[in-house]
Amino acid sequence: MKTLRILGVDPGYAIVGFGVLDYDGVQFTPIEYGAVTTEKDVPFAERLLIIHRDIEFIFDRFKPDCMAIERLYFATNHKTAIDVAQARGVTVLSAAKRSIPIAEYTPLQVKQSVVGYGKAEKKQVMEMTRNILRLAQIPKPDDAADALAIAICHGHSSRYQLR
Repeated sequence: MKTLRILGVDPGYAIVGFGVLDYDGVQFTPIEYGAVTTEKDVPFAERLLIIHRDIEFIFDRFKPDCMAIERLYFATNHKTAIDVAQARGVTVLSAAKRSIPIAEYTPLQVKQSVVGYGKAEKKQVMEMTRNILRLAQIPKPDDAADALAIAICHGHSSRYQLR
């Protein structure tokens, strides 16, 4: 059976969570997780450059077969949503220029896939992510745990393509 290397991304511009998993259709194996961070006093264009550089490094180092990223939804703060969308675009560009397939999932889809309930609390998602990956503790920062949950969601969605 083929193993799929999935890069999960929780987009942002202050913190971009990432998680790299291998999935064989039955079991997930965590490879690496963490966050790309930028400081608030750095000009926004430079923050995008930092995100781009670090995401490029992640793609080059881990060579994922696909990327799963959270689909944005507009809440009340449109300025924040636009900034997150720009940072997300930098990440999507890195995958696109490598011809890596990109899958998008809503928070509801991720919760449904990881916990089995679309209205699960964040804490439940984090604990189930830890259990599924057989980790000693919940991944930190929260953005990394979210990225791993997004990768798990994609693995569950791709299960039948692996067979």
